[in-house]
Amino acid sequence: MPANPRMFHARVAGTRRVSPSFQRITLESADLAEFDWRGLDHWFRLFFPVASDGGLRLPEVRGRLWWKSYLAIPEEQRPHCSNYTVAGYRRFDGRAELDIDVVLHWHQGKLARVASWAVSAVPGSPVALLDQGVLFDPPGDTTNYLLVADESGLPALRGILRDLPADAVGTAIIEVPAHEDVLPVEAPEGVNIRWMPRDEPGTHAGVAALRALEAVEVACPASYAFVVGESTLATEGRRRLQRAGLAKERITFSGFWKA
Repeated sequence: MPANPRMFHARVAGTRRVSPSFQRITLESADLAEFDWRGLDHWFRLFFPVASDGGLRLPEVRGRLWWKSYLAIPEEQRPHCSNYTVAGYRRFDGRAELDIDVVLHWHQGKLARVASWAVSAVPGSPVALLDQGVLFDPPGDTTNYLLVADESGLPALRGILRDLPADAVGTAIIEVPAHEDVLPVEAPEGVNIRWMPRDEPGTHAGVAALRALEAVEVACPASYAFVVGESTLATEGRRRLQRAGLAKERITFSGFWKA
């Protein structure tokens, strides 16, 4: 994580459906050309306006401190804030484009807030990104990678698989809502990609990925595991890996959302 995270200003350039469960938002600006993209699972905090006037009022950022300033913004003017991974980044002619893949989560028959924004965002709408750096952090002696995620962690795994060393070996378990969400990923030949579509509506996220994880033989002590997604998947995945003998310092886990 950067010692002094910076806020970047951008605009919506476009939005499109890439699969039944994912909407891709493309942002662009000259400010984004200075974004220090590090690949892998580089993530950020996304701010977009929820006020009817469309104005974007942002918190003051001092070093890593911004939350109190965010809460001090009157509720009717306070922007929405969520954490996302860079799904794609392109720099050209003093400007840059950045892609965000948003999962189309539904709640009580309605799209969740960010999903609703993603499918209806108007080109030119203002947004801001607070850089947060990279979470993926394998020890230098890692010889085998174990990557596990549900749909919310797919952009992170896609970036990690793309940027692993060409001779990397291991397993990636990716759970998605439907077969149609299984799309090609760039990965080293030595990494086995295991897609786990749920398909049945109402099936609890993370269950299929945890079952697949049970069947993976963990090569201790030089493995490194990265487990992200629904909170139960992250926490129970870590417990299973520790029971298998993998040291806790060789496991990165994070709950991105809670079912």
